[in-house]
Amino acid sequence: MEDFLRILVRSLIMYAYLMFIIRLMGKREIGQVSLFDLVVSIVIAEIAAFTIDDLEMPLYHGLGPILLLALTQIVISYASMKSRRFRAFVDGKPSILIERGKIRDCEMRAHRYNIDDLFMQLREKDILDVSEVEFAYLEPSGKLSVVKKPERQPLTPEDLGIPPKVKDVHPLPVIMDGEVITENLKRTGKDERWLREELRARGIARPEDVFLMTLDREGTVYLDLKDEAECPPAPSSGSDGSDPCSSTPRREGGG
Repeated sequence: MEDFLRILVRSLIMYAYLMFIIRLMGKREIGQVSLFDLVVSIVIAEIAAFTIDDLEMPLYHGLGPILLLALTQIVISYASMKSRRFRAFVDGKPSILIERGKIRDCEMRAHRYNIDDLFMQLREKDILDVSEVEFAYLEPSGKLSVVKKPERQPLTPEDLGIPPKVKDVHPLPVIMDGEVITENLKRTGKDERWLREELRARGIARPEDVFLMTLDREGTVYLDLKDEAECPPAPSSGSDGSDPCSSTPRREGGG
């Protein structure tokens, strides 16, 4: 029983330590990790497992090598940022698998990349005809990047001579899981007083009953109540005639 408790304690310590190490190593999408990042992650996982399991080994015998690997990865990352040649050595270079509609089978053989893999990734990008592809690059991460031929690309407002309209209408969450996000509320030019009046107009007594509420700079509100929150009985509705339990957006006036 004592050994079991020691394993639990070591597991918790290692979990917290690995969380710190991962944050130290920086953010990177799983699909974008380099070969070196993958090797470091596997070795760190093995060291952590041995450290937790071997009760005779002092805990710092595992923590030290993990920290060393993390610092090595950070140094490699900085070196890759400074040197393009070193970055190509560590991360690799993209390879052209399709060039102007023609499949480069020799390049595919070099990467042991079969035709089924190629067609699968093309279908994921809604491409069924290889002749539509101008270039297809196999990235170092293993993903396929595709550039369609000009005549196959969708029209843009610029192609039609229409000036694009860019508006800052990105909705921001102002209530999440019953908690008011004051920072986002200020970014939309509103305050908590406005928020509570808006909720009362929809028959909602408190923000804690709201699962999600978003608001953009044009005043469009999206509201979704928690499942356990009781909706006001019909026909009780907001002052504007909208259903307070409906997720249908309502546009507010400026201000």
